[in-house]
Amino acid sequence: MSEGRFAQARLEELEGEARALAGKIVKVSSIGLGGPYNAMLRSPVLGDRLFELLRYLRWESSLPLRLSEFAILIVGRLWRSQVEWLAHEPIALREGLSPAIVAELKANRRPMDMPPEEAAVYDFVTELATRHKISDETFTRARALFTEQQLVDLTAVAGTYITVAMLIAMPEALIPAGRQAPFKPGEP
Repeated sequence: MSEGRFAQARLEELEGEARALAGKIVKVSSIGLGGPYNAMLRSPVLGDRLFELLRYLRWESSLPLRLSEFAILIVGRLWRSQVEWLAHEPIALREGLSPAIVAELKANRRPMDMPPEEAAVYDFVTELATRHKISDETFTRARALFTEQQLVDLTAVAGTYITVAMLIAMPEALIPAGRQAPFKPGEP
């Protein structure tokens, strides 16, 4: 992995809380200690708490993993977060998100022909992230499809992955060596 503004953390060089956190990260991360993890290791107590939140939101939340991953991709696209997209696109596809929907989202278009749950997630996350509120129409449609817990979890997924996008953007975390950037310069 190339380095951005922070030198890339290496497990063998870490000590104490940072090393313990890094041990947890490498067990689940497709990008090793790169991306947001490299920044999180600079504040290991915060990093550990955020890691536990990420663990819940990704693998234990009330939402189906396909929808959580879709929400993460929506945030990744809104932020043009190269690392976030690279890490989560394969998971979203593996969990059953349509390749056509992923391709349209990547092209910065509202995907067509989404099942109702995916359309509700797209509209909910996009409105909340870009308008900082949700219209009554969008909320009513989402509420008809999801429980209150699922709506809270969906909101937390979106907000937390905005934080992740920031933890990637701030230190200018680079994409892993040998990987292509999903968003090219000049693309919207």
